[in-house]
Amino acid sequence: MGETQVKTAHPKGLWVLFGTEMWERFNFYGMRALLTLFLVNSLLMKEEEASLIYGGFLGLCYLTPMLGGFVADRYLGNRNCILLGGLLMATGQMLLFTSGSVFESNLDLAKIIMYSALGVIVFGNGFFKPNISSMVGSLYPKQEKTKLDSAFTIFYMGINIGAFLGQSICPLLGDVKDAGGIRDIHAFRWGFMAASVAMLLGTLLFYFLKNKYVVSPEGRPLGGLPSKNVAEDFEEGEAQTANFSSKSLTIAGIAFIALGFFFHYVVGQNLIYTLIYSSGIALAGLIISDTSLTKIERDRIIVIYIVSFFIIFFWAAFEQAGSSLTFIADNQTDRNFFGWQMPPSMVQIFNGLFVVLLAVPFSILWDTLRAKGKEPISPVKLAVGLVVISISFFMIATQVSYIGTSGLLLVKWLILLYFLNTCAELCLSPIGLSLVGKLSPKRFASLLYGVFFLSNASGYALGGTLGSILPATGDKFAKAKELGIDLQAVLDNKIVPTAEQLALLEQHQISAHNHFFAGFEIHNLYEFFMVFVVLTGIAAIILFALTPFLKKMMHGVR
Repeated sequence: MGETQVKTAHPKGLWVLFGTEMWERFNFYGMRALLTLFLVNSLLMKEEEASLIYGGFLGLCYLTPMLGGFVADRYLGNRNCILLGGLLMATGQMLLFTSGSVFESNLDLAKIIMYSALGVIVFGNGFFKPNISSMVGSLYPKQEKTKLDSAFTIFYMGINIGAFLGQSICPLLGDVKDAGGIRDIHAFRWGFMAASVAMLLGTLLFYFLKNKYVVSPEGRPLGGLPSKNVAEDFEEGEAQTANFSSKSLTIAGIAFIALGFFFHYVVGQNLIYTLIYSSGIALAGLIISDTSLTKIERDRIIVIYIVSFFIIFFWAAFEQAGSSLTFIADNQTDRNFFGWQMPPSMVQIFNGLFVVLLAVPFSILWDTLRAKGKEPISPVKLAVGLVVISISFFMIATQVSYIGTSGLLLVKWLILLYFLNTCAELCLSPIGLSLVGKLSPKRFASLLYGVFFLSNASGYALGGTLGSILPATGDKFAKAKELGIDLQAVLDNKIVPTAEQLALLEQHQISAHNHFFAGFEIHNLYEFFMVFVVLTGIAAIILFALTPFLKKMMHGVR
């Protein structure tokens, strides 16, 4: 009985990584809940500009894991990169605290500190994220790799317990309004301070427990310096080092430059978004050119790339939580929750709460289906996730079509949207992490997690672009009316505003024109949300159609 328990239980190292990731996600999601509101209310930026900064910041956070994965695989090892990343992120949050303390006396300095803070957090996240994810898969012996979907779902619950705590505590400290609904623009800094403390707790937890519990099935410490790797950690016949030729490195460099010109000058992306798209594609091409790859390894890596592409559209929709959905919660939502006016930044809390409640049931669902021989392969689970998020945005599009420019959306519809998005997330994100763990050659494990996170980076960049086309919400129409301006007539080009009226609209951060996406003019919130319905719906259909092809290329991995 005892022997059976040892074989079936998850290793204790999973719970150390669970706790470390929990505090790191408290730090990240707590800050994320406040960021756009801080930019708009304290640093006096337009919502459009805040959405672009938000998307670029998140995109870079999921691009730099490729750098972190490379440094870990070649030089520092997983452990050192996790510790370095944790300390950098805690420092970045303290810089945000500083920005939130000086903006009133020196706005330009506050903006410089804010950009510096986001840069430090970006690199910290890059060192931290791919390395802790790759260590989860290394905890299990080869014969127990089938438990990875369950393990990553449990790990994902740790992520979202942290998100729930961060999105609860940081908004309570940082997004404060008085009885009259006036926001305290000085309070944001305390939310950033709480995020910094949480990151330090996670780093200390990992530092003190890693040697005892984060070990291989044979008891060897995991994630040490690459030079300390042993042959037993690799599959039979698997190469232990990458072999990039000078020609491959040269081609990757040329591809990076060519893609940069394409995305910046042809597609019209800003420099940060151009960096995200072009460097990710170039690095993905470099990995697949490695001469040490066998045909099976190369096929499996291609599956990772294909799946990663479709996940872009999921994250572009999902990450509206911190930009457009937060602005709608702030400006055009009745946030009365059982008699309590919920802070707009806290509405996101339901995503973390629902993951905590649903992660174990989903883990049990996959285990039960596996036991019955009915478990769908990972790409099918991912496609289901895309279908569910498409349904959620169709639901919210339908609701906003009823309220016009003066009505308020009931908060229950945003809660339902976050519930459906959570179900979609549990079909997609932990399953995707698990799939990378199953398909990656060990010598590329951290780097391929970094490439997988490119789908997040690209999705967030696309999400930032889409968030910036958010049409005017009800508060903008109300403010324009106070100024004596018919905003709807201005947007419909029925009247031409005077220079004085344009200046007034600009002063109150109100756009005097509609936005466009892919050549289509976005007139209202209904059309805005339908963009996400179409993108995720088409992605789901194509991914379902590709499933038989992907199954063959996975060579027996489910």
